[in-house]
Amino acid sequence: MVMDARTGEVLHSRNADTRLHPASLTKMMTLYIAFEAVQNGELSMDTKVTISQKAASEPPSKLGLRAGQKIALRYLVRAAAVKSANDAATAIGEAISGSEAAFARRMNRTAKALGMTRTTFKNAHGLTESGHLSTARDMTILGRHVLYDYPMYYNLFSRRSTDAGIRAVNNTNSRFLANYKGADGIKTGYTRAAGFNLVASAERGSERIIATVFGGRSTTSRNAQVAELLDLGFSRAPSRVALRKPSKPAYIGGSRIAEAETDTLPAVTTTSQDAVATTGTRAKTIRVASAAVTRSLRPTSRPTTEQDVAPLVAEVKDDIETLLAEVKTAPTAPKPEARPADLVAEAPVQEPADVTVAETVAAVVEAVAAPVVQASAVAPVESAKPMIRPKGVVLAAVAPQEPATPSRKAEVVTRVSTSGGRHWGINVGRYPSKFDAEKVLLKTALAEMSTLDGSLRKVVNRKGGFDANFLGLTRETADLACRRLQARQITCFMIGPD
Repeated sequence: MVMDARTGEVLHSRNADTRLHPASLTKMMTLYIAFEAVQNGELSMDTKVTISQKAASEPPSKLGLRAGQKIALRYLVRAAAVKSANDAATAIGEAISGSEAAFARRMNRTAKALGMTRTTFKNAHGLTESGHLSTARDMTILGRHVLYDYPMYYNLFSRRSTDAGIRAVNNTNSRFLANYKGADGIKTGYTRAAGFNLVASAERGSERIIATVFGGRSTTSRNAQVAELLDLGFSRAPSRVALRKPSKPAYIGGSRIAEAETDTLPAVTTTSQDAVATTGTRAKTIRVASAAVTRSLRPTSRPTTEQDVAPLVAEVKDDIETLLAEVKTAPTAPKPEARPADLVAEAPVQEPADVTVAETVAAVVEAVAAPVVQASAVAPVESAKPMIRPKGVVLAAVAPQEPATPSRKAEVVTRVSTSGGRHWGINVGRYPSKFDAEKVLLKTALAEMSTLDGSLRKVVNRKGGFDANFLGLTRETADLACRRLQARQITCFMIGPD
């Protein structure tokens, strides 16, 4: 398979979808998930990993780890990428997912998200195992994602040698890297069942090509074939083309968390009809997680009956008739004397309309008996009806207001808002000049746009130099930014609110 890495266009393929043993090309997926886990804070490159007996007992190629030994994740990553160490790959999988089996499930979920439709992983290292298969197309897709999704780690694959913590190791792909112009990775693989495999990438000018070979008969013949395929790719690829990076799959968390959440959901059994229609074989039973709500938790309304309403209506009717009788027999209050005309403002008064007792009682009874009214356990509170304003009401005299005493000019005071908790920051070092501090701030902002976007870059002059700070972050964002910067060997510590 030959692909233009810039666009994903396939320039040449032959038997690219044949499922074969990938051997140590598997470690590209192991490292891809390790980079994902570090970037999302599951662990860091400085995390100390305890080596299990299973990891220590893996066959060569290996770093030589011992059971119970503790070693930083960065050295395991280097050993897996450069030396293709099987013990390091298993230790990485166990550190991330708890066991190699759980890590293999995460590998398969990630492969599906990347579009690797004909790949099944059973382990983290790629040693021959039944059902552990992939294709040249899928491995080319994976190599392209490693290149563009985590470019900050891609240089690992071009190192001729590196420090793996307990000893220095040499690159298994050193011959090809030395002999082909522009080659900078990616990964070799060999087992007796797989033959000699290689996913290689090279860049010349603005062009970048990825080529994959499965089943070579020797290192020399495989390298020659890959070189020929890369030459073919450079001859067919356009010199200038718009870069279209692959879409990075959404992060769904660690395998242990995802599996725990899946186990809590009810399962629905369905039958796949596609297998019967296309192959004539027996259909498979698939368990599909379903979170459908089967019952409502809404409380039922309090029941009311006509028997509850009838006594209430009768009681209200009797009270209204008695009240109206008392009002009609009450003596009329005398009108107050009128004030002089210059102090009195005649206000129009609306006389109340004549309403019969029967009409009033009927209206009240109808309102009380309406279906929307429910019986209440709380006794009604009696409210007094406001009296009609008399015709002669003296308006209050308005006293002339004193002219406002001139005051000093209003002073506007501003302060930094702390809404949303964005009063945290991070410090990325102290530098001898303001220019150096500003340069580091700009470089860091471009490298870590996902967490530092919208923050304020500020240089603070201290006694020992100039501090390079990012301000205006939440506590969670500042913590995540620091962990991600520290994973790239960039000095960082959090700054709390004053």
